[in-house]
Amino acid sequence: MSEKIRNIAIIAHVDHGKTTLVDAMLIQSGVFRENQEITERVMDSNDLEKERGITILSKNLSVQHGDLKINIVDTPGHADFGGEVERILKMVDSVLLLVDAFDGPMPQTRFVLKKSLDLGLKPIVVINKIDRPGSRPEEVVDMVFDLFCELNANEEQLDFPIVYASAKNGYAMHELEDGSDNLEPLFQMIREKVDPPQVDVEAPFQLLVTNIAYNKFIGRIATGKIFNGKVKSGETVAWINKDGEIKNGRITKLLGYQGLQQVEIVEAFAGDIVTIAGFEELGIGETLASAETPVALPYVAIDEPTLSMNFMVSNSPFAGREGKYVTSRNIRDRLMKELRTNVSLRVEDTDNTDTFKVSGRGELHLSILIENMRREGFEMSVSKPEVIFREIDGETCEPMEYLTIDVPEEYQGTVIERLGTRKAEMVSMTPMEGTNRIEFIIPARGLIGFRTEFMTETRGTGVMNHTFHEYAPYKGPIAGRKNGVLISIDPGESIAYSLFSLQDRGILFIGPGVEVYEGMIIGQHAKENDLVVNCCKGKKLTNVRASGSDDAMRLTPPTVLSLEQALEYIDNDELVEVTPKSIRLRKRYLDANERKKMEKQKK
Repeated sequence: MSEKIRNIAIIAHVDHGKTTLVDAMLIQSGVFRENQEITERVMDSNDLEKERGITILSKNLSVQHGDLKINIVDTPGHADFGGEVERILKMVDSVLLLVDAFDGPMPQTRFVLKKSLDLGLKPIVVINKIDRPGSRPEEVVDMVFDLFCELNANEEQLDFPIVYASAKNGYAMHELEDGSDNLEPLFQMIREKVDPPQVDVEAPFQLLVTNIAYNKFIGRIATGKIFNGKVKSGETVAWINKDGEIKNGRITKLLGYQGLQQVEIVEAFAGDIVTIAGFEELGIGETLASAETPVALPYVAIDEPTLSMNFMVSNSPFAGREGKYVTSRNIRDRLMKELRTNVSLRVEDTDNTDTFKVSGRGELHLSILIENMRREGFEMSVSKPEVIFREIDGETCEPMEYLTIDVPEEYQGTVIERLGTRKAEMVSMTPMEGTNRIEFIIPARGLIGFRTEFMTETRGTGVMNHTFHEYAPYKGPIAGRKNGVLISIDPGESIAYSLFSLQDRGILFIGPGVEVYEGMIIGQHAKENDLVVNCCKGKKLTNVRASGSDDAMRLTPPTVLSLEQALEYIDNDELVEVTPKSIRLRKRYLDANERKKMEKQKK
């Protein structure tokens, strides 16, 4: 059975075309009916994935090529979801490494490739988007080879097979001159170059859990690869948790993959990827084994989080108005539920019963969790993200990021200067068509709040990507936000007359007719200090009229911050109030006198 199975993962940097390639493979392998309506990026099933055009969760499917069953795992490209990539590499026998024919290898390409090379996998390199204007496939192949050498690939791994493809147009070829109108060369390459799973069907049953999901009909379901033996639906098997404890349980449902669908099967054999129901407490990285001879597989260790923030019960004057779940118990239960499936996340209790310390891989990782929670009806306040320091050999160390920036020449000086103040060290600079690619190693602290500044400085033309590099000795203090904020002094509704007079003081975050409360941040001050203002003051009405004084007021449209921008923007003494309908910025202490008192205590 295992001879007819190939298990592969598709790995790449974000936006290099993984999910689009999966779409093309599904269509050309006959998974869809001829008259079936097909949505673009069919694997991006989550609402947030569709909206942002990124993959957040790794997902399984299978395609049939002749007598061969190819199990494919689509993985996220963002470094923040690296935990998803790390664990699924344990259940595949090879990877398709997708590289953009224009961009070449990017930071996340380095991260996922290193993980797969360390596990001894032999990648197939797919140079994608060869139809893109300005593409340079031969040059990119050399860059990929250099990257393999840099990551200490062995000789077998260095002799990687190459396929040139356009996932969007659904064709692949062995050589650029070949010409092709389908993905058959890619399917043939998988058939010939990917080894069948190295397993023993006669040995006692062993399955490593690499994914957990919840099905409203059958409860908690676990997905993984059967490393040895075979298993039947209804069979009693042993569950070995990460502490080595063994409990027996019965498999209530055994599911295999046919295309995108999970189908119920009676029996599964070593080498296949299956989903099992019947174990409510089963966790990722744990083993299901034969009840007679329970032997655990090595536990999958995941890189530790690098960033943390506090989730707290909202104590704002508007608390409970827009949210359905507002208590500490609600927030705690939801975070504990997230821990079951989100392997890179950590949740800790603090001295305050209303505050939880949540640690993750990066700002995007945590902001996706917050966005999901607010869509489910949660209301809470969150603090500024902070990096997690570690003590290594008696020295305080901090996480460093490998940052790649593509920027037009006229803006590169400004960008280098800005990054210099954030303790970044330049590693290399490569001229490209019209732009330069500059690579840095920068403290993770230095990247907090940089994206918005970067987009402003480059007039939206720059592209930045980063991934975790290593822990290195502490680099010293980094200057925070330069500007103060405009803080509302009174509760009420903002009035155009007041906002018009405040425009000259800075940038406004709200327009007229918005409810505010004391201590709420309504804009950015043009100077370094915070300024308390009244945005609810109306015009004094008299029966005297003067020419010119009653002209229509022209308000500059407010700058509305997204959730990620708000998290980047706030300072240590500020919070983001998140509700299903609103994102508000506020001071941690709403009363002006209390803020002064706290400042004096700090000094």
